[in-house]
Amino acid sequence: MKPIDRKEIRRVVRDEPLLALYLYTPLCGTCQLAKRMLVVVEQLFPALPFYETDINYIPEQAAEWKIESVPCLLLFRDGTIAGKWYAFHSVPYLYEVIQARLPH
Repeated sequence: MKPIDRKEIRRVVRDEPLLALYLYTPLCGTCQLAKRMLVVVEQLFPALPFYETDINYIPEQAAEWKIESVPCLLLFRDGTIAGKWYAFHSVPYLYEVIQARLPH
């Protein structure tokens, strides 16, 4: 996953046709476990760019996107949220829910 800062987020969401954005906080143990799963999932979708950012640095976007908690994975398609997940369950689960929302 590529780290992204608050200045880049709006541009990337606007310009990339499809992307995944992982939101976390550094001291969250569940976030650390979720990141390990996403590192594996990222390898299963080589054409899908994965980004990550600390939600503490993007309060405006978090409010705009109605983020309720972390960890959170957002899937954007053409600048619009196509999927939002808080419970990551397992690598196969993440693979299935992302795959179901990708354009065919």
